[in-house]
Amino acid sequence: MSIAFPSNLRVPAVPAGSPGSNAGRPVLAGSGLRKRFGQNEALRGVDVSLAPGEIVAVMGPSGSGKSTLLHCLAGILTPDEGSVTFEGRSIGTLSEADRTRLRRTAFGFVFQFGQLVPELSAVENVALPLLLNGVGRRDAERTAAAWFPRLGLAGKERRRPGEMSGGEAQRVAVARALVIGPSVVFADEPTGSLDSLAGEQVMELFTAAAAESGASILLVTHEARVAAYAHREIVVRDGRLSAGIA
Repeated sequence: MSIAFPSNLRVPAVPAGSPGSNAGRPVLAGSGLRKRFGQNEALRGVDVSLAPGEIVAVMGPSGSGKSTLLHCLAGILTPDEGSVTFEGRSIGTLSEADRTRLRRTAFGFVFQFGQLVPELSAVENVALPLLLNGVGRRDAERTAAAWFPRLGLAGKERRRPGEMSGGEAQRVAVARALVIGPSVVFADEPTGSLDSLAGEQVMELFTAAAAESGASILLVTHEARVAAYAHREIVVRDGRLSAGIA
């Protein structure tokens, strides 16, 4: 499936070097990340980086620290030790308001169950990040609506999440993550609630986003067929990256 991006979508500049390469400064990097929850040490000194346009799949058993790593890199959780940098600047030095603004303007998020606002229609859910960034309602909804045919959702723009199947709602969540043209997309088991066909469509969309806009994608998954879309894989076990993983 070939993805044609809306003409008014912001497309970040792609630095020199091919997407997915590790040449030059990484767009996002974590160094020496440690995170504890009570007596449980979820991360134990993890180093990871994403190049512009790169898709990295994070794999590992349940409870290994995959989602904790994603949340620390996204600025949702603050690591107890170590640092996270985005485009060379430490996220830890930002105020909470600036971290929130960063997540709203430069990061896109897709979680397993979508986390859509149930009171809003599908197109309003997709338009929400644009509205929060000051785009007028008419322009925001027009930009949002352009994603629906590309995700097989034409005609369902005004349905609410409760009126859609789980797979349809998840595709709305994907559109919401991509509508701002993010530099980094954080995807936590994005195909976990989808059937095989819809899952393939989602992954082709992510692949197109990385290739055409230069966005980096950090993809947490336990499915080998989903991880196969990534440029490389890292495996987390007991809060550490497994030895020998590129």
